[in-house]
Amino acid sequence: MFHLPESAAETNASILREVEQIVARGESEQAEFKRSTGQRTEAARTVCALLNGSGGFVLFGVTDGGVLVGQEVSPETLESIIREIRRIDPPALLSPETVDLPNGRAIILIRVPRGEGPYMYDGRAYVRLGPTTSVMPAAHYQKMLLDRVHSSRRWELTPTELGIGDLDHDEVIRTAEEAIWRNRMEDPGTRRVEELLLGFGVMRDGALLNAAVVLFARSGALVSIYPQCTLRLARFRGRDMSEFVDGRQEIGNVFQLFNRAQRFLRDHVPVAGRVVPGLFERVDDPMYPPVALREAIANAVCHRDYVFPGGSVGVAIFDDRVEISSTGQLRFGLTVGDLRHPHPSLPWNPTIATVLYLRGLIERWGRGTLKINELTQRAGLSAPEFEERAGEVVVRFFPSSYIPPTRVPHDLTDLQREILLSLAEHGPSSSVALQGKLPGVTSNDRVIRSLQTLRHLGLVEKIGITRGVQWRLVDQR
Repeated sequence: MFHLPESAAETNASILREVEQIVARGESEQAEFKRSTGQRTEAARTVCALLNGSGGFVLFGVTDGGVLVGQEVSPETLESIIREIRRIDPPALLSPETVDLPNGRAIILIRVPRGEGPYMYDGRAYVRLGPTTSVMPAAHYQKMLLDRVHSSRRWELTPTELGIGDLDHDEVIRTAEEAIWRNRMEDPGTRRVEELLLGFGVMRDGALLNAAVVLFARSGALVSIYPQCTLRLARFRGRDMSEFVDGRQEIGNVFQLFNRAQRFLRDHVPVAGRVVPGLFERVDDPMYPPVALREAIANAVCHRDYVFPGGSVGVAIFDDRVEISSTGQLRFGLTVGDLRHPHPSLPWNPTIATVLYLRGLIERWGRGTLKINELTQRAGLSAPEFEERAGEVVVRFFPSSYIPPTRVPHDLTDLQREILLSLAEHGPSSSVALQGKLPGVTSNDRVIRSLQTLRHLGLVEKIGITRGVQWRLVDQR
């Protein structure tokens, strides 16, 4: 239920909006426009330069002036771009996207992540200087070589004392088969786990790397050595953390934690039922868009900082919101505000991110937060909040409809909750009108007493005077 795919039309419209935002900003250090794939050689040089910088976007079918003219796109067109990109060394895992235009043509978009350069195209390294691609100076090239040695010391690339026997071999093979099925990896012609791990870049000189542990280790192997591979799950009663309804702590590899988080949300997120007029069928409306929650969990397990033994991913469900958090902070100059706009992909764990991309947990470089924004907007929700706090990054979702609290400072009665739901659905009402909307309630005094209690708790308020008195919800957000 929680993995609901977007339709092709919705996906195209979503990426087209993103393309329009990129083009509106003009060519820059992170964006280059090409009118057609006839300029793919120049475009490949720019891809190389972006890999050597902070990443960015290359678009075919856009004029220098920012007009979306599009072009005819066939499988051969895309293959010609891929062949050109393959001339970049070391190899870059890039996948051109096609975006249809109303004029029957299409834009081709290449998302370029920040690389671990220096990268070279046809034996020469390139750099981006403003909106211009230039040959990289020798001094810059030497500095990048030194930086590359430093980046190879990332935690995810550090050897581990665990061995292949500590991994879930089925998970390794499943990842390869998913990547082949999604056309994100060529079939290596083997299902030997060691060879697959080498291909994923999570094994070196006969030793497993920390990335392999995070991705594929069995739970039992993680407990004492890798406590940071933890997922904290909580359903709280009310709007704060004073009382648990359900609290759990799980340890496992990325794929296990991803599935357990989704299952917990499925168990605890309310689903509202309604009957569609004319169909006489019940339709379930989740309080939060499931795909947006899924995307937030994928982002959390992908981009978090795994160095600290006390780190974790957290899923917290309150009466009025859901919060998904992960240990770490935004890196490479990325800000909370940037998460609402097209931005280059700057993964803190590029090796882990690559394997999650191959598996299908993350769909497109740098689109996770944009997709979360779009899905919540489409569902009619308030915009999600992104926040950096006390060493972690948090995304906060608000519901698609009013949820009466289960506890304010004490439990509400069924009647009090029904009154809150009625006011949320119908708006301000008199006590008499409320009584008529509450099945089985024959005493107006009961309704008034409940309203007075809710007023004392700060959940409802009076408006009007004397016989015109009505009651309405107090905005709790």
